[in-house]
Parts: sequence; C-alpha cells; structure tokens
Amino acid sequence: MGKETERKFLVRGDFMPHVVSSSHIVQGYVARSESLTLRVRTRDDKGYITIKGATDATGTTRAEWEYEIPVADARELLAYSRGVIDKVRYLVPAGRHTFEVDRFAGANEGLVVAEVELADAGEEFERPDWLGEEVTGDRRYYNSQLLRHPYCEWRK
Repeated sequence: MGKETERKFLVRGDFMPHVVSSSHIVQGYVARSESLTLRVRTRDDKGYITIKGATDATGTTRAEWEYEIPVADARELLAYSRGVIDKVRYLVPAGRHTFEVDRFAGANEGLVVAEVELADAGEEFERPDWLGEEVTGDRRYYNSQLLRHPYCEWRK
C-alpha cells in the first residue's frame, strides 16, 4: 500500500524568488466513498489517476496510490467530475525538503497553500520565512472540499 504523510500551511510571504519549477494542474474527483476518493489530474502534458484513503486523526497521513495515464484519458475522465480545481504548483526547496506551493485560480483564486511531504509525522523540516499558519487536518483546505465550498465563498 502507498502512504502519504504531509503537512499543509498557508503562504504569507514571497516564495517566488526560491521557485525552481512550476506546472499547471487541473484536477477533479470522479468517485468517492466514505473511505476512498478517486482523483484524476492533468499536470502540464501528463495525466494521472490517484486513489486516496481517509486521513488519520491528525490529518497528516493517508493511503495513496497514484498512476500515470495517457493525458487524453485524464481529460476525458475530468468530464465526469462535478467541476475542477485549477492551480499552478511551484516547487520550492527548503533544507532537505521541497515544498509544493499551490496558487489556486477560478473560484479559489487568492488562496495559496504549501505542502511538505515527510517520511513520518514526526520528521523535522526547515520552515521558510514565507510559511504561514499550519492548516494540516483542516478539511476546508482539502482540494476535494475546495471544489464543494470554494475559497470565494469563505469571504462572504
């Protein structure tokens, strides 16, 4: 079984001078149950399908399986999603880790979050000065939830 352990933070400073690469991501959710979510994604000119399990009580760890698929298949599958998340992902090294910083577009414009993947929940990592409040485990920031309740609705 695949496993993902990550922590999520708001971004409150200028991370752009530290970016080493970026990519455009469009993703949607084509099936979900109480314990699993099936996500499809295009990332530039590649396609992926991902199965994610429920997060643990801390919100840091869950089962995850991801597979590359033909980008044409990913685009077709996105049509089965009830909307899509559109974002640019920036890779930003900090110490021994690389943060994935997502700048959202569309109904989630204005939201910028950073995730760092860890070997285990207790692993130490460098916290760059642009990193803001930790939101690990806050369901509002899950991409699947941003599709249901976009960031633009939070400000009302």
